[in-house]
Amino acid sequence: MHAYRTHTCAGLSKENVGETVRLAGWVHRVRDHGGVLFIDLRDHYGITQVLCDPDSPVFKKVEKVRAEWCIRIDGVVKARAEELVNPKIPTGEIEVYIRDLEVLGAAAELPLMVFGDQEYPEETRLRYRYLDLRREKMQANMKLRSDVVASIRKRMWDQNFREFQTPIITASSPEGARDFLVPSRLHPGKFYALPQAPQQFKQLLMVSGFDRYFQIAPCFRDEDPRADRSPTDFYQLDMEMSFVTQQDVFDTIQPVIAGIFEEFGGGRKVDSEWEQISYKDAALWYGSDKPDLRNPIKMQVVSDHFRGSGFAIFAKLLEQDGTEIRAIPAPGGGSRKFCDRMNAFAQKEGLPGMGYIFWRDQGEGMEAAGPLAKNIGPERTEAIRQQLGLEVGDAAFFLGGKPKSFEAVAGRARNVIGEELNLTDKDRFAFAWIVDFPIYEKDEETGAIDFEHNPFSMPQGGMEALQGDPLDVLGYQYDLSCNGYELVSGAIRNHKPEIMFKAFEIAGYGEDEVRKRFGGLVNAFQYGAPPHGGCAAGIDRIVMLLADEQNIREVILFPMNQRAEDLMMNAPSEPMPDQLMELGLRVIPQEK
Repeated sequence: MHAYRTHTCAGLSKENVGETVRLAGWVHRVRDHGGVLFIDLRDHYGITQVLCDPDSPVFKKVEKVRAEWCIRIDGVVKARAEELVNPKIPTGEIEVYIRDLEVLGAAAELPLMVFGDQEYPEETRLRYRYLDLRREKMQANMKLRSDVVASIRKRMWDQNFREFQTPIITASSPEGARDFLVPSRLHPGKFYALPQAPQQFKQLLMVSGFDRYFQIAPCFRDEDPRADRSPTDFYQLDMEMSFVTQQDVFDTIQPVIAGIFEEFGGGRKVDSEWEQISYKDAALWYGSDKPDLRNPIKMQVVSDHFRGSGFAIFAKLLEQDGTEIRAIPAPGGGSRKFCDRMNAFAQKEGLPGMGYIFWRDQGEGMEAAGPLAKNIGPERTEAIRQQLGLEVGDAAFFLGGKPKSFEAVAGRARNVIGEELNLTDKDRFAFAWIVDFPIYEKDEETGAIDFEHNPFSMPQGGMEALQGDPLDVLGYQYDLSCNGYELVSGAIRNHKPEIMFKAFEIAGYGEDEVRKRFGGLVNAFQYGAPPHGGCAAGIDRIVMLLADEQNIREVILFPMNQRAEDLMMNAPSEPMPDQLMELGLRVIPQEK
């Protein structure tokens, strides 16, 4: 007999009745039923009920066993009485009578319980993550993550991609976040960096002639944490292709992503038609470049209805350049109580409030109600209703100013309205490509032009596009949005040195600086670089959506907390003096 087990805790059935077996695992819970001790024995695969009566030679030893002790038992498999069968578990038709027991690892008093659904502070869960990970939900999440990664790999190989590993220790390369720097012992005063992404290396692979590359790549960014973002490191499906257009990238990655959501989405609907929405339209309609399309609400510009109207706040606002009024339709939101609630939401978001109109039935016909309706009059109000396609029992909310000042709040308000009015379809994964990102933006205070998005994207129109107004230049850059999250980001790359130098020159970076920062890439592009493009998909975020979790830490094995600390391993920690001396470094104490 094997030293620890003949079967897993999910491996026994009625076919094993009468056999002597050996199981090993953790004590999930202990129950005393009139002197007979029942133990739910758990391992990675499942649970088996084992029991011990006073006739067992090891009854006294079993009495001492407590939750989460790791034990090995020998026993005889018996069939459960029909009325005692547990259909919820694969081993529910049998139980094992204990005849021998060995304690493999006793457990101290537990800081958190594995059995049950109790909520514990995040600090406790992360400090004792190895216990937290024993819980059923966490085991399921991590198995899901592993299965998703395996499926992604298979799907990429099936599309003739090859997996290559790129360096972890490299040069600093700005990717939109702070680097983690690594001091060099052999080159005092110089630093490596952990890669924010394998961006330059995967482009160099295309120059090297490999054509189709992918990698499940670790990426390191010193970022402020959010519920959907890790503050230190994350994993992404990184891919790059040569001799492709933007549509080729879409056609390649869509079946991979859609297939993953169909395979692991638990039966939820996966949209087959993925819209392509311009960045400009996404901001207008949804107030976000990662819209949740499960919510059908589309915002609209209604400035003309308020220009010169009796509502002085909006009328005066529209006299200023670059301002507009946008409406958020709210089908089914036509009550003063709901409108007041949304007005309070806007105030919590830092706005003075949010104007509204709602339409109600007064017996003799439809009536528009609310402060705005009184100020602008029935003709303008009716024109707004018709433009928005609203009816009795509906409402509309209004925000005004320069779009960038209120778009984000409008987008959040749209989401709240969709949730509260049950307009958002929860049983669905809705995807959209966001395209036509502007490459440049102007600083409102200084007037300086800088990159708004990825500086390595090929400008639409190439060199010719860079001769006109920089703010009109769009890039072959794209994101994939799903249910309000950015899942994929990518671009067709700028592979021509002369266009790259011109693009950086517009943003105030000279050729010498570009060569200094990105010398490896620029030099490679002088030796026959092919047109190429690709994207990266966030593994953690994909699994978070599939697991129906709100926090990305629920699908990462050993995450940092909100302050980028590993409470279990005590990181970051202070280096030893001899380590600093060897690296030629000195820590300057921070003033408190």
